[in-house]
Amino acid sequence: MFVISSDRFHTNVPIKVWLDREELLEESCLAQAVHLAKLPFIHKWAALMPDTHTGKGMPIGGVIAAKDVIIPNAVGADIGCGMIFAPMNVRLEEIQGIETGNGSLIQLLVGDILRNIPAGTNRYRVPQESRVLDQAKEQMELYEPDEELLPLIGDGYYQTGTLGGGNHFIELQVDEEGWLGIMIHSGSRHMGKEVCDYFHKKARELNLKWYSQVPEEYRLAFLPVDTEEGIQYLRWMDLALRYAFENRERMMQRVMELLAGHLKKYAGVDAEYGEMINCHHNYAALEAHYGENVWVHRKGATRVRAGETAVIPGAMGSYSYVVEGLGNPESFCSSSHGAGRAYSRKGAMDAFTTEQVILDLRERQVVLGKQKKNDVAEECRFAYKDIDRVMEQQKDLVRPVKKLRTVGVVKG
Repeated sequence: MFVISSDRFHTNVPIKVWLDREELLEESCLAQAVHLAKLPFIHKWAALMPDTHTGKGMPIGGVIAAKDVIIPNAVGADIGCGMIFAPMNVRLEEIQGIETGNGSLIQLLVGDILRNIPAGTNRYRVPQESRVLDQAKEQMELYEPDEELLPLIGDGYYQTGTLGGGNHFIELQVDEEGWLGIMIHSGSRHMGKEVCDYFHKKARELNLKWYSQVPEEYRLAFLPVDTEEGIQYLRWMDLALRYAFENRERMMQRVMELLAGHLKKYAGVDAEYGEMINCHHNYAALEAHYGENVWVHRKGATRVRAGETAVIPGAMGSYSYVVEGLGNPESFCSSSHGAGRAYSRKGAMDAFTTEQVILDLRERQVVLGKQKKNDVAEECRFAYKDIDRVMEQQKDLVRPVKKLRTVGVVKG
């Protein structure tokens, strides 16, 4: 970790970066971090995790603690995006080599997940059950001030238990001892983006009216948490967080059911599942740090309090980790949320071909489930930083508990 002093760029607070040296930090990401450190309400310092890269307004892999304000773009567009993991009592060797009428057993499992869980822009044709949305309808008076957002509640019933696209995935993984597990990366679907954009626009309008010290070009417009707009953002953010948590749970339950049926039929195995880990990495929360209650914004960062278990995924076809938090106060008890991009999506498409990626996955014995493969290079492992290097750079933040390798992956 290195520190960029407040004197260097005339910021209000320093910037702490969990990388070995500054050359590893892209210029545009550093510029965004400097903007954060110039904000008048930042507590102590701005922090960048080892997977950090340029985002919208605030770097992905960024963490700030703000006094009495909330910044929609410092939470991000996919509110509640995060991870869920469930270990299994089944070993990879028990299912390898088993053939079915639809290829190997692993190919069948991946294909059935792809057929049964809508991915990308797809959704269910009929509304799904959602305790979170049911509760929102019962408390509609909380959300009615933002009439423009109300259709999200009804629309959400068609997206509960769906994967989405981009870097979201469902993976069958194996740990270093040979035990299988299921890992899912997804968020609040359409809801999170709409909430972010709506309240960022409101914040911009209010900041202009207040002659705010925060320049428009920073894209970091803020809302004081005691204003009507701030209170409403927190309500909608909380709804999106709970919806994202439920969305991952519902997908996990469906994947567990599918796997249990096929493993019993073709391998004679009774699948059982261990305790699940379900955690966000795009959100803000009121927490106590260095003697003050502050709004900690984690944009592409995972909370890892001392002893807390979390999930840090790598790239498709590489490795992921289950970790235990060390509760480091300097990172506001945070860690990376993944490996972090080394190439933009367009950059990856320009640098790597579909054939290269498919051959690489085949050589690594990874089964891919994806409807359209022409954009697969966007999410290939070459487009991301080395997850093992990222883990090495944050060994003062987390302790690895499990290292997991991709066996099969479903992408939008």
